[in-house]
Amino acid sequence: MNPTNIRRAFVLVHRYVGLAITLFLIIVGLTGCLLAFQPELNRIVTPHLFPPERAGQSLSLIKLIERAERLAPEARINLIDIGMPETVMIRLEPGNSAEAGNPATLGFSELFLDPFSGDELGRRLTGEGLPTGMDNLMPFIFRLHYNLSLGELGAWLLGIAALLWTIDCFVSLYLTLPAITRTNKSVPGSQLRRSFLGRWKPAWLVKWQASTYRLNFDLHRAGGLWVWLALLIFAWSSVYMNLHDIVYAPVTRQVFDYPPPYWELPKQETRLKNPAVDWPQAIEIADRLMAEQSQLHGFSIEKPVGLRLDRARHLYIYTVRSSRDIQDRRGRTRLVFDANNGELKQLQLPTGQHSGVTVTMWLNALHDANVFGLPYRIFVSVLGLLIVMLAMTGIYIWWKKRSARASSRPLGTVE
Repeated sequence: MNPTNIRRAFVLVHRYVGLAITLFLIIVGLTGCLLAFQPELNRIVTPHLFPPERAGQSLSLIKLIERAERLAPEARINLIDIGMPETVMIRLEPGNSAEAGNPATLGFSELFLDPFSGDELGRRLTGEGLPTGMDNLMPFIFRLHYNLSLGELGAWLLGIAALLWTIDCFVSLYLTLPAITRTNKSVPGSQLRRSFLGRWKPAWLVKWQASTYRLNFDLHRAGGLWVWLALLIFAWSSVYMNLHDIVYAPVTRQVFDYPPPYWELPKQETRLKNPAVDWPQAIEIADRLMAEQSQLHGFSIEKPVGLRLDRARHLYIYTVRSSRDIQDRRGRTRLVFDANNGELKQLQLPTGQHSGVTVTMWLNALHDANVFGLPYRIFVSVLGLLIVMLAMTGIYIWWKKRSARASSRPLGTVE
């Protein structure tokens, strides 16, 4: 195929894919630059739920569970999260026959406790739709980033946009390369390389004194080049988060050892209401199994992060921070066991166990700005704004070219 025709085809792909995902990129870029500092924003927006960090001895998981059950006897607990040093978050659902799976019938879906005293800090109701107050502002921003606050439909839309974005990363990189010219066999290879790099150099530069159109074009091209690898990482990690089972996992398994995570295990016919293993028993089993696995696989346990009951699959998921974790905060060392008999189902170590899991955990940590400390978090926040800039300059370039084409057509013709 003629290189010129290939380039024209790539231009069309880049143009229409860019137009299709522009709105999505603006939303995830703006929300992402905020979520890079989510812990700090939580404390600013809802200080009563996320008080300043302080020293002290946290209560045990069992005591926190008992406290939550006394405070909300009408609810069933689905999750206890102690991964945040300043607060304990407990996620609940209605426990009466009129539940219909809707936390609104309970009046709240999350209960916050002081990790040291067990005192209640507050309650909030989270769900799809617009925020109703400052308490659920940050959860709304998170949902907007993850699924447009549209539930499963939004997750699918963002997943498709992320897949198109991933493809477009390679298309846009190709379009920055200098056009292919006839090779002179008498020219040494080193000179050809210098010629290529010399012709590619302008794509990395911005002519700040140029016209408005040229400035936007340079910002779009050079801006995308300088952070190209980061854009690819964020695009592909978004595919992991939204199209895991049908795209990310099959592709990853072609290259790496990537066993099925627990959420790929089949759901049971009925949703579990009252597991045979209650919460105090589950905590004891979780600690015992994790200790056994740490001896077997040679890792050390630093601190627990949380315990969750997956009622659809009849499983408990116990998460700790261990010596195998790479994240700055929290942890992703995960153990899964049966909620009715305590049988170990799965152990997932973030690194050193399966190559595909290691790669995935790095993608996840980079996406969440949960590695390399404050400098990387600042970079991710700026990158979110840069993504918005790339989307807006792309729209401007398309609009100017479309206007130019329209003005050059003879009167009475239709495009």
